[in-house]
Amino acid sequence: MKVAVIGLGYVGLPLVVSFADAGHEVVGLDVDGSKLAALREGRSYIEDVPESAIAALAGKATWTADYADLKDCQAIVIAVPTPLTPNREPDLGALVSSATALAGVLQKDQLVVLESTTYPGTTRERLVPLLEESGMKAGTDFHVAYSPERIDPGRTDFTMRNTPKVVGGDGPEAAARARALYETICDTVVEVSAPEAAEMTKLLENIFRAVNIALVNELAVICDRMDIDVWEVVEAAATKPYGFMSFKPGPGLGGHCLPVDPFYLSWKSREYDVSAEFVELAGRIHQSMPRFCARRAVDLLNKNGVATANAEVAVLGVAYKPDVGDIRESPALAVMERLKGLGATLSYHDPHVESLPAFALESEPLDEIIARADLVIVVTAHSGIDYRDVVERARQVLDFRGVTQGIDSGNVARL
Repeated sequence: MKVAVIGLGYVGLPLVVSFADAGHEVVGLDVDGSKLAALREGRSYIEDVPESAIAALAGKATWTADYADLKDCQAIVIAVPTPLTPNREPDLGALVSSATALAGVLQKDQLVVLESTTYPGTTRERLVPLLEESGMKAGTDFHVAYSPERIDPGRTDFTMRNTPKVVGGDGPEAAARARALYETICDTVVEVSAPEAAEMTKLLENIFRAVNIALVNELAVICDRMDIDVWEVVEAAATKPYGFMSFKPGPGLGGHCLPVDPFYLSWKSREYDVSAEFVELAGRIHQSMPRFCARRAVDLLNKNGVATANAEVAVLGVAYKPDVGDIRESPALAVMERLKGLGATLSYHDPHVESLPAFALESEPLDEIIARADLVIVVTAHSGIDYRDVVERARQVLDFRGVTQGIDSGNVARL
């Protein structure tokens, strides 16, 4: 089968690799010329996709920005970004552009699958009408399905192959074709009744995490006021063998899913005169955490007799999660912005993020920034860092990730 993937980012590029590995001929399409140039040169810009995997695509994949190259593909997967607007409303601009361009070259009997995260109803209410501008009818002349991406950057235990794939087709024929497509790259395909059910499944997965992390973050703020160690409380609660799932507090949510996806549901629910109160409250708590963490840093500096405007603060980890270089929606950036606004001099160490142009900073050696810093804050806990050694050499450490638990030292404070 010849398969096309539109959008060659964190979701699309691994799909290209998986389809090619399964023996399909693949066309990868993106409007970003720099990505296409890198791929044609055999270079990868996604941490989870090694350059050896790109090299192995020679003769199996074609890279293009021209939708006309998709005419002879039997299946087309759309994996374009679906971010939020500054007003926290869905931004489907990339999806609309892709679908409009695709309608101009759509062929009879093609299967189109949307993987981009979005609100329930998008596939049938937005994608299908745009594709039907081709003059053909969905379900008769071509087929449409929705299958939410389940990519967790940096993770190696669950891959495309062994992570179950949810599929919802717009009709039985579309569902059958989508199932057959994904069964070539996934061991387990879970078919649901319709695209809307698949769209809602993706939102539930991420809202579940977002709400529970918000809960434990709110508890962290309360524990701070009551002088109780929230990490001790979470660990003790996790010993219960039933009825509890352990979530860890932190400085906020980052990445391309958790800070974004819940707002898709809260926005869509208003159309049905329903308020997604848990979802919206969780969002407010997450947005408040960088402010709380910056306040903790300021209080700790002042307690040690250092004015924030005269302080140098070293940040350990600026990516949104451990062991990746992705800074999208990273809470570290929000914490840094607040401290910078209060006059603090900032430096950072992150082995996965070479530079932060917005702050005019580059990652520096760990030893150097610890030696200079009045305060070291652990915002993202990358592996490979000896946090006990950090504590021994730093003047003061403020740990937002619980990596200093078990280290008995007077110069350590935790969220």
